[in-house]
Amino acid sequence: MMPRALIIRTAGTNCDRELNHAFKLAGAVPQTIHLNRLIEEPDLMNRFELVAVPGGFSYGDDIAAGRIFANRMHRALFDSFRAAIDRGTAIIGICNGFQVLVKMGLLPDPDESRQTATLAANRSGRFIDRWVRLEASDDSACVWTRSLGRFDLPIAHGEGRFVAESPEALDRWTRCGQIALRYAADDNPNGSTSNIAGVCDPSGLVLGLMPHPERHVHPTHHPRWSSGHRPDPAGLRLIANAVRHVIATSVAEA
Repeated sequence: MMPRALIIRTAGTNCDRELNHAFKLAGAVPQTIHLNRLIEEPDLMNRFELVAVPGGFSYGDDIAAGRIFANRMHRALFDSFRAAIDRGTAIIGICNGFQVLVKMGLLPDPDESRQTATLAANRSGRFIDRWVRLEASDDSACVWTRSLGRFDLPIAHGEGRFVAESPEALDRWTRCGQIALRYAADDNPNGSTSNIAGVCDPSGLVLGLMPHPERHVHPTHHPRWSSGHRPDPAGLRLIANAVRHVIATSVAEA
């Protein structure tokens, strides 16, 4: 079985082609569909085992990063996303896509149907574009980040500082294994609370992260490759985790 991956694009997204390539390398069959068409035909989501919201600057981030994209998705597609999770669909939002999933209320608490966290402006007040050191949480429920350990990925954002609506909410997400990724303690680029770089929903199927896995799917993507440092591409491993998960789930249900 080759699972099908839906990549949702709209005005201002600019990482959809890289993500399409990454899904192909991971063994999925990707298809990119514009948000307008998906709103007209929400049942299209039923055809896919994986769904991705890519990075970029949707609608120019004119109100706030990801806000317009999130509002459109919440109004027209929130129930479709919830049904997809119930079917076992693995969903990812990357950078601007993470901002979208958080602001539409799908992360970290889809049952709340409202926004319970945000991605605020970086502490530095500047756009940051560099590689960072990350750590996947051993106790996370996330199907995307299993067995990744410590690894490097690039970031490129101006609003990536994860902030919870309350300390109690953050404690709950931590207890439930929803803190999927953290920046290394000495490499938190944006001032995120508890060094958080990515979170998942309680099911572990939905992941949002600020770093870009689709930008490290070949060994030569790593900036130190020419000096002999050629680790397995961490971004490809992350995406392949979800592809393997939906294949295994489909086989088990057959």
